Amino acid sequence: MRLSHLAFACLLAGSGVASAQERSNRLNLPTYAPPPIATLQATPIRTYQAPEARQGVAVDAEHFYAVVNTVIARYDRETGAREAHWAGPRGGLIRHLNSCFADAGSLWCANSNFPLTPMASSIEVFDAHAMTHTRSHSLGLTDEGSLTFFDRYGDGWLAGFAHYDGEGGHAFKNAAFAGIVFFDSEWRRTGGYALPASVLARMAPHAASGGALGPDGLLYLLGHDLPEMYVLARPSMGPTLVHVATIAIPVAGQAFSWDRSTDRRVVFAIDRPSGTVRSFDMPAVPLTTPDARPFTPEAARR
Repeated sequence: MRLSHLAFACLLAGSGVASAQERSNRLNLPTYAPPPIATLQATPIRTYQAPEARQGVAVDAEHFYAVVNTVIARYDRETGAREAHWAGPRGGLIRHLNSCFADAGSLWCANSNFPLTPMASSIEVFDAHAMTHTRSHSLGLTDEGSLTFFDRYGDGWLAGFAHYDGEGGHAFKNAAFAGIVFFDSEWRRTGGYALPASVLARMAPHAASGGALGPDGLLYLLGHDLPEMYVLARPSMGPTLVHVATIAIPVAGQAFSWDRSTDRRVVFAIDRPSGTVRSFDMPAVPLTTPDARPFTPEAARR
């Protein structure tokens, strides 16, 4: 039996069994070339001092909200004065607020048990005026990883999940398993996408700490520490997002928010080493290939 197996292997080797590349060449198939990645620059507008600016920032028409693990502090956008805050005990029921966004008088926040494993996550909602906790929805343990951000998407949600190399990660899933997941209004999974290798490589050994859909319907991500924002489009087919632009922005990663109160393309982000919140004018991002599309139908019609 062993001799027959060896003979069969030799026969295959000598028969010129075609490789995948050779078969493609015989069919005259072109080799895919990813679209070019635009290199752009954000323009600083203003800097605010905020010692809570360690995990992220949310923003509405009159205030911004600096976030660190178990604390959210509200600041006046005009004066920069700290007005109120919510604080939970260290090691309590809320352990690691990753990001928040402001909507209709509420702060919607992504929470996880990082750096504990197995990974568990929840959605926490706060009253932005009273700065009180109002409701919670637990996702529990999820195969997707640790929830770091989410945004409204139609009648449901778009969410970013992280995996990590090292602390807070699983030995059987490294940072390359980070991805984007779609949910309906009841937080039932409806689909998702993998992140492109060009973005995963820049964020490793961590993942996207912040993300949000822009006014153009594209997905914007910040990693853990590099001063650059990645812009991703929905592919025309397949399971992997398309990396269409990288925007240089002088912040050290983490969570950010779009300013929905203006028609300008304004983002609020944090610089964790300096304990500051910074606002920026963001450049327009061109889509130059039919393979890359906006996420939202409204943006596609503009």
